[in-house]
Amino acid sequence: MKPRITVITLGVDDLERSLKFYRDGLGLPTEGIIGKEFEYGAVAFFNLQNGVMLALWPRKSIALDSTIPLQPPSSTEVTIGHNVNSKEEVDAVMKQAKEAGAKIVKSAQDTFWGGYAGYFQDPDGHLWEVVWNPQMKIED
Repeated sequence: MKPRITVITLGVDDLERSLKFYRDGLGLPTEGIIGKEFEYGAVAFFNLQNGVMLALWPRKSIALDSTIPLQPPSSTEVTIGHNVNSKEEVDAVMKQAKEAGAKIVKSAQDTFWGGYAGYFQDPDGHLWEVVWNPQMKIED
């Protein structure tokens, strides 16, 4: 297998609510919800960078498609890292997420490894870490 991730899909309970959070609140580009004409097909895609996409798909649809019974969500199974180039950018993204309706679970602060980071949860509890790593330059 080649190390190539193209889509990260988050299971959501309310697709419209999650669409508004990511599109209107965080400003991620999307064409909106597509696939409504198919039972269990409604999904929203967001273009990220370098061909990577974020997808929002109802948890019930994922359960049906994967044949795994619907299970209670857990916020500590996966985190999504959003790296930026400064402490100020971390603070700005955290503020934007909060204003969009995110729950701040750990305010941005200096890390033990010399960086600066904070955590927020989206409306479905998915955990995002916003990070400045002084050893990493992020290309726009």
